[in-house]
Amino acid sequence: MQEKTRRKSKEDKMAAVYDILIIGAGPGGVAAGYEAGQKGCSHIILEKGKRLFQGIINSYPKGKKVYPTIPKGEDKVFSVDGLMPPVERIPVGKYIKQVEAFTSLHKLNIRYQESYRNIQKSNGDFTVETEKNTYRAKKVILAFGSNIPNDLGIYGEAKTVARRLDNVSDYIGRTTLIIGGGNAAADVVAALSKEKREAGDTTHVYWGHIRKQFKINKNTARDLGEEILLGGQIKILQGAIPKIGEVDSEGIDRLYIHQSPEIQARDDVFMYQGMSFPMKNVIACVGTHGPSEIFNRLNLQQITCTGNICKIAREGEQLLLLTTGLETNRKGIYAIGGSISPSYMEVQSDGAIKEKKHPNLIYTAIKDAITVIDGIEL
Repeated sequence: MQEKTRRKSKEDKMAAVYDILIIGAGPGGVAAGYEAGQKGCSHIILEKGKRLFQGIINSYPKGKKVYPTIPKGEDKVFSVDGLMPPVERIPVGKYIKQVEAFTSLHKLNIRYQESYRNIQKSNGDFTVETEKNTYRAKKVILAFGSNIPNDLGIYGEAKTVARRLDNVSDYIGRTTLIIGGGNAAADVVAALSKEKREAGDTTHVYWGHIRKQFKINKNTARDLGEEILLGGQIKILQGAIPKIGEVDSEGIDRLYIHQSPEIQARDDVFMYQGMSFPMKNVIACVGTHGPSEIFNRLNLQQITCTGNICKIAREGEQLLLLTTGLETNRKGIYAIGGSISPSYMEVQSDGAIKEKKHPNLIYTAIKDAITVIDGIEL
């Protein structure tokens, strides 16, 4: 009976054709859903995280304040009042609650933990596939951010995070390995150690980095040092190299890391010391990448930067080609917000192509959303 119900639910999703499907429930995605509702268009927002604004939650350290920043030369007005961060600069957690209240008030149609996989077009509509379901829509807006966590690149299922964990308490009672040498890894190490310490848990938090030096800023270093002084069970592994995973006798995926000592036994024989962790206890904070590879998979036209046409982006970087209305070369697919920051290529009215500066700000993402929705013809 349950299987029949699930099948019926999936068929209902396939049968429905939304006017607008939005990928990403960040500032741009939420603003696009709101504006679509105001114009009487049916919409659905697909978010791979457990909450809206998951990208901001992942990238903002806990307690960091959110600024209502407006780029120079703009109107000093947010396009959607309810999404504007307060002038008094509140912590990110409080701002998220403000946005959640806004989405609830306006009954935005958001589906969480829907990780996008592919977009195809058939019979005039777009079919959007996620890990769980398939949806159909007349128009698609790409509103995911620019900071997509890198894969660890090792066999097994490690948790990959950009800045912080959703549920730190899940790791209580489990010796844990965090991989990465930057601020994101340090934030996770400190937060996890604090949670364990306050719960009376004496299991260790291992912090491993492939290099000998860890690069973190002063504030992060201060928080980490404070946690160590308070008795946090933190063990640092320098020169820790992740190797291909293994499966133990109980069928559990594990990650093996090794450290190479300074002295080698002889010219062709090296001695290593290593550790093996259950993959479910491994957290990878190994940086982020932009959405260029996603655009390539969707056959969206990008232009490679050269010195003649790029003033903002790096030499060799690929920039998405968009119209003045933020539509891609595939008619009906638009891109907004962080996915096109810090710059993109704009096809101007005279046919010329020019690099366009695009600040990665809440204000800009919301303005993009209104631009697209106002310009869409259904």
